[in-house]
Amino acid sequence: MTRIWITRPLPDEVVAAARKLCDDVVVRENTMPLEPDELRAALTNFDIVLPTLGDQFSAQVFADVAAPRCRLLANFGVGFNHIDVAAAQAAGVTVSNTPGAVTDATADIGVMLMLMSARRAAEGERLVRAGDWAGWHPTQMLGLHMSGKRVGIVGMGRIGQAIARRCHFGFGMEVHYANRSAKTLDFPAARAETLEELAGRVDFVVVAVPGGAETRHMIGAATFAAMQPHAHLINIARGDVVDEAALITALETGQIGGAGLDVYEREPEVPEALRALDRVTLLPHLGTAALEVRTAMGLMAVDNIAAFCAGDRVPNAV
Repeated sequence: MTRIWITRPLPDEVVAAARKLCDDVVVRENTMPLEPDELRAALTNFDIVLPTLGDQFSAQVFADVAAPRCRLLANFGVGFNHIDVAAAQAAGVTVSNTPGAVTDATADIGVMLMLMSARRAAEGERLVRAGDWAGWHPTQMLGLHMSGKRVGIVGMGRIGQAIARRCHFGFGMEVHYANRSAKTLDFPAARAETLEELAGRVDFVVVAVPGGAETRHMIGAATFAAMQPHAHLINIARGDVVDEAALITALETGQIGGAGLDVYEREPEVPEALRALDRVTLLPHLGTAALEVRTAMGLMAVDNIAAFCAGDRVPNAV
């Protein structure tokens, strides 16, 4: 009998769909990432595992389980840098993800962070909640007007394009981007040759690249040095794409105008230095935090499982 392990609580509809595939579905009630012994048990005791962000299936984990029972890691989420795909494939384990389902929700959060950061929304809310607001006046909390400005998208994939469309069609913004190759797009956009060139052109730098070794600390001191002093950095990608220490320095010295972050280098740890800065908007990784979105992600993972069980091509294998 096929045995499935879901490593975190998921929406009821997703769990019900999984149980329609087989009777032996175990849902782990702990909301924290798998511990080292649980990672090894996942490969040893289950045929299929539905993991998610933070479940670190590293090369060492696969090396420790010589003959894994598990044949599929059906990841819940589009990002899979917490899984060593090469090590999984070498062990005969297929890895899948859930692209598409997260695109619009993540793009919405990206634009929300742009607005919140530019218009000092989080700072203003803290002022009101603290009872320190003395009333409106013409020069109160002046921020950056977003409409008509220039946005620079780092990584013009599904999510980057969705953000760019919102900026162009919704806010009349001029779109620039940095990407490994030029893109054919349904809106005007100018490609920069280098990240620093892009950073120097725009009022907002929005990071939308996948996580992983290739993009770790892609955004660092050189990027911040190239940005204009009023410009804002927005990160809805993976936390370690941004060198957090360099970002803190850039914010503390006024090298850039502000930042909006939904992800962090060592989640859930957020440095005190970031939390102390008024010019930073901090969200607790809310990118896809809507019931219908998380349900769609889960059902896509279950579809991957169903195809695998049927011996068909897994639609979202990575």
